[in-house]
Amino acid sequence: MNPYYYPYYRATGWGDILTLLQQSLYAEEMVCSMSSELFHIPETKDLKGNTEMHNHLVPASYHRVTTVGCAHRLVNGEQRQTIIATLAACIVNAENQDKKVREGLKTMEGNAGPEYKAFMSLIIRWQDQAENYLTQAKEALRGMGVSFPSAGSGPESGEYNLY
Repeated sequence: MNPYYYPYYRATGWGDILTLLQQSLYAEEMVCSMSSELFHIPETKDLKGNTEMHNHLVPASYHRVTTVGCAHRLVNGEQRQTIIATLAACIVNAENQDKKVREGLKTMEGNAGPEYKAFMSLIIRWQDQAENYLTQAKEALRGMGVSFPSAGSGPESGEYNLY
């Protein structure tokens, strides 16, 4: 048997994983769109926390995009363990970046004018959804027997660079 193929994964719910990851990515798209819009509104163009938040939103988005790509490949019949390892590592990377995104959103919310509080709350709700769907995907993958890199097992930056 080829050591890069694991038939166990083939008979599981990759389609469900793909759906959850796509939902997480969609929510992330909304966070990106709405928070980036703030740079183009005169009253919020220099909103404290937005630039710092984007420094983590960009890699969080990249890792979500990568998870969706991996899930598409698995749904379409690829079976290599390296794809699954990439998927798992990118979920952990996205989670790590999400923590800093959330910190930035809290800073932004605290510094936004009263007329932008509801808008900030909406961005935060979208971030909640992005994180929630990612967590659901991770738990479903665990149920399929996928293991995840543990905290402290990767480089000190918290990133698991597999590329």
